Amino acid sequence: MLYKLIHRPIAVTSILLVTIVLGIVSIKRLPVSLIPDIDIPYITIQFNSAGLSARELSSNVIQIVNEQLMQTEGLENIEAQSNDGVATIKLTFSHKTNMDYALIEVNERIDRCMTRLGQTSRPIVRKSNASDIPAFYLNLTLTPNSQIEFSQLSDYAQSVISKRLEQLNEVSMVDVSGYDTRQIQIIPDASKLKALEIDQAAFNKAILQSNIELNSLSIKDGYYRYNVKFASKISNIQDIKNIRLKVNNSIYKVEDLAQVEMMSQRRLGITECNGKRSITMAVIKQSDSKMSSLKVSVKKLIVELESAYPGIEFTTTQDQTQLLEYSIDNLIKNIIAGIIIASLIIFLFIKDIRSSALVCLAMPLSLIFSMGVFYLVGLSLNIVSLSGLLLGIGMMADNTIILIDNITSKVSQGAKLKQAVLDGTKDVIGPMLSSVLTTCAVFIPLIFLSGIAGKLFYDQAMAITIVLLTSYIITITIIPVYYYWWFKRKPVIARKESNRDEKLTLWFMNHSHFAWSIITLSILGIFICFNNMEKEKLPALTNTSTLLYINWNEQIGLKENMERVKMLEEYIKPQASKFTSSIGTQDFILKHAHRLSPNECELYIECRSSKELAKIQKHISDYLLGLFPLCVKEFRPANNILEATLSNDQAKLVAKVSIYDNNKIDNIRDNIDTIKTALPFAEISEIPSKQDMLLTAKADLLALYGISYAELASCLKNAFGENVLFSFTQADQTIPIVIGSNACSFDEILNNTIIHKGGIDIPISYLLDISGREDFKTIYSDASREYYPINLDIPSKLVPQAIKTIDKAVGPSNVRYSGSFFTDSKMVKDLILILIVAIILLYLILACQFESFLQPLLILCEVGVDILFSLIVLWISGISINLMSMIGLVVVCGIVINDSILKVDSINKLRRNGFTTKDAVLLASKKRKKAIIMTSLTTIFAILPFMERGNMGADLQYPLMLVIVAGLTVGTFVSLYILPALYYSIYGKNKRQ
Repeated sequence: MLYKLIHRPIAVTSILLVTIVLGIVSIKRLPVSLIPDIDIPYITIQFNSAGLSARELSSNVIQIVNEQLMQTEGLENIEAQSNDGVATIKLTFSHKTNMDYALIEVNERIDRCMTRLGQTSRPIVRKSNASDIPAFYLNLTLTPNSQIEFSQLSDYAQSVISKRLEQLNEVSMVDVSGYDTRQIQIIPDASKLKALEIDQAAFNKAILQSNIELNSLSIKDGYYRYNVKFASKISNIQDIKNIRLKVNNSIYKVEDLAQVEMMSQRRLGITECNGKRSITMAVIKQSDSKMSSLKVSVKKLIVELESAYPGIEFTTTQDQTQLLEYSIDNLIKNIIAGIIIASLIIFLFIKDIRSSALVCLAMPLSLIFSMGVFYLVGLSLNIVSLSGLLLGIGMMADNTIILIDNITSKVSQGAKLKQAVLDGTKDVIGPMLSSVLTTCAVFIPLIFLSGIAGKLFYDQAMAITIVLLTSYIITITIIPVYYYWWFKRKPVIARKESNRDEKLTLWFMNHSHFAWSIITLSILGIFICFNNMEKEKLPALTNTSTLLYINWNEQIGLKENMERVKMLEEYIKPQASKFTSSIGTQDFILKHAHRLSPNECELYIECRSSKELAKIQKHISDYLLGLFPLCVKEFRPANNILEATLSNDQAKLVAKVSIYDNNKIDNIRDNIDTIKTALPFAEISEIPSKQDMLLTAKADLLALYGISYAELASCLKNAFGENVLFSFTQADQTIPIVIGSNACSFDEILNNTIIHKGGIDIPISYLLDISGREDFKTIYSDASREYYPINLDIPSKLVPQAIKTIDKAVGPSNVRYSGSFFTDSKMVKDLILILIVAIILLYLILACQFESFLQPLLILCEVGVDILFSLIVLWISGISINLMSMIGLVVVCGIVINDSILKVDSINKLRRNGFTTKDAVLLASKKRKKAIIMTSLTTIFAILPFMERGNMGADLQYPLMLVIVAGLTVGTFVSLYILPALYYSIYGKNKRQ
């Protein structure tokens, strides 16, 4: 077929152009995302029960549900947190679990135990999805000259702006927080009610009976039938004021006996943006829409809204679209830079513009061809697949270099150009295919990698495989045609090879014990590095933003919380480029933000660089320690898809100290003090606690005065403004009707609230015993029992010492351990096993190729040197052994041996042709020197643009690229000098073939 193709360059060019067009079209249609589409194996169950404390929820709800869920298929871990009014269970599943089926099973198991949970409402059960993370947050604030009130802004946000956003095709939903809600409060005049001898229960009942809504009644009248409705439904504040009560043959309106007013509901939390009160909208995109399309649509809508509502300012924060664009654009620029640099290297070595042009032509053609294959197999463009493309750029030039070098060699030996092209191509088709398959074969063991690592690596392995195979096809079909076409008039002139490094090769051959010493020491060095280097799941990622969580650990209300946050905002304002605050309990429906209580807050802080962020974090820590030493703070990564999917939010070591009784906070505090003394290097936060006020009814007094528990409870609800009679809908809002009082402080409520019974006024403080109790603010539990987690972010090498210290302080039977130390160690062990399997697989492939069990060992000896050198470079650079660096080691094993394979094959052929072992080694080294250096440099320099850091995409790939550059650098030296010495030391005195 090749014979016919080289005579039809126009037809080949036309087919090539069609392929290019299809590839470009595929690029435009490829989905673009930050990371591959990976299922997040979590299910969250949230119970909302305002009447239950954290202790009651943990004992009466969570323990029962956990017992039911323990047998769920694929379940790996259960973690529960109980707070006052809210409890959350997080289920972690194995990555092989079908999460759709798991969601169905979890719902079925919850349904089975609902009858045992009393009045607790059915929980919200959600499967975690990457699409649940908001694409960005839209913050609405009032401009200084705005003519509207915040309550009006709240109405606009809920009824207009959020609806307009949800109408966009790219938007799934808009989750809103920070808005004001209204209520109608009725404050009875106690003196009037007493004078008219109306008790509170009768007053409440009269209002309730006035809100009647009957279903339609069907009445027949002769031949006709009518639907009759009873119109006595309250729909506004005036209807409530006009409710009539008959007292002693007199008619009174509610407004005559009570104060009725429309007011904002008591807030448990607010949001602020850049120091101004705001309404925050979490914009969540449709799962099948593109981030770029969402950004364009929302930006256009914001322009319209700004012109329609000039008094409202729109600010976006935590923008995932910017993160995606920045990461992808950087990767694409690095790929282009890699192609250019590799092309320059090729030209400097070949020094022939036509040969260089052929090599440079093969790279973009292979890349465009690969995009078409990406589209056919359903891969997306993300930071993982693009890094695979980048790895393939340097390797895709190798095939073309080998082919051109072989054809040129045939021409130099006197063959005619046509025959040289045909024979030269035929000679390398088999070896090149073997080389490509050998490189791809190293990825086979990685399909057995469990968890997120295996799914993450799939895209990268597929990308490299596709690039190498398309490069191979381009090389054996397109390059020979253009070579013949471009060189048929003026053949290439062969250049004489230099003999300058033959002495160095001879020195290594004559001192082979030095080469064997390097191999032996490298194996020992690998063990030393692995035992002493830090191990973690992912490399450290550069962030320019953070979420600061603060629990003031004091019984403060929302107002004091706001004042403290205001002080902190003023402190960080000169240093932060943008910041928002979530103060107290938020209104979000989905769990894309941490649930906060009224004495907690969370600040999103954005800086211009990672250095400025580190600086401001240090200043904030010092500021809080100085003014609020009791507070518990934590800097968390800002919400993004990469963190949600790949990161491990656990500390390095988590000690779960068991709690066996209802109040063991003092004992836990003593344990923590002991651990702090024994481990001064560990930073341990104070226990977040709360002070509960317990009101105990005096049963004897209740019986004496004939007061029921229900009457006392109703009176307390009225006094605290928590007695909601009913609600009605007005426009898009539900407005509750609440019975309240004018009392402000707790003492005023207890002393001034009177129960009128049998002509006697009884203060409710007389009927109650008041006491206080300190308890855990959050109660943690798992499948076994309740516990308190002590989080220790310490180096891995200190973990065994910390475990011994904690066992001694609390007793081995009272503590269990978890944390990223254990999961990261397991992942590294799995990757080491896969690395060993990959090396064994390469050995078997090479044994088949060389029909020898010894020569593959010679080739694989260099792998140990490459791994050691790569680990040393990582160690010096301060980078841990993590998922990406381990993948780099596996990839290096498949890449670096290609040159050694060709060199050993050349030596064997020369020996079969009658050369002595020494001459065969020297001649093969001389012939392969230029190709080895050139192929290594093209791969290394194609990767160099990726060596920058400063964004998440580059930071994630940096350890992998560093390992490959280090491995290829030392691998080139080993192939040029160490391998010939090893070969000669074994076969130098053996005259047999």
